[in-house]
Amino acid sequence: MSDTTLMALFEDIDPASEAIDKLHEMGVTDDRLNVISGVPFTHKMLGRPHPWTNVARIALGGAAAGFLVGIFLNFGTPHLYDVRVGGQVLTPIPPGLIIIFEMTFLFALLSTFLGVFLDSFFPNYRPMEYVPEISDGKIGIFFKVPQDEQQKFTEIMNQMGAESVQPNEARQL
Repeated sequence: MSDTTLMALFEDIDPASEAIDKLHEMGVTDDRLNVISGVPFTHKMLGRPHPWTNVARIALGGAAAGFLVGIFLNFGTPHLYDVRVGGQVLTPIPPGLIIIFEMTFLFALLSTFLGVFLDSFFPNYRPMEYVPEISDGKIGIFFKVPQDEQQKFTEIMNQMGAESVQPNEARQL
């Protein structure tokens, strides 16, 4: 028995959210469900689980690396090239704090960018599900169901307010 991916299109967020709840009641798990829309809805609005991301950890690691680079630039470099000027200390603290601050936040910024880039799976070579109606403001719910239960899920999604429910097929755009 194979699975079929069905696509239900909704005009508004309320029926789409109720349809997702109904799919959960009928045994469709979150890993077999995908919601796409042209408008960025939060996970709470659609009753979806919180999306986990590693961007904060990557940014924190970058900030720590930047802090260490700043410490090295402030305290390590003067000891590599010992040049004493006018009786001043070799590593003055106030200008060093600026270097440490700038390196910390520069590395945090760069690692955050890299983290977002990697966390969004860019570039993505997987086949993606897309329908042109999504650009017109509709909400698409893709869900996998057993092939013998396809008719039952289609009828229920139509009762929930779906404009159309059809098997997801590759389309030529």
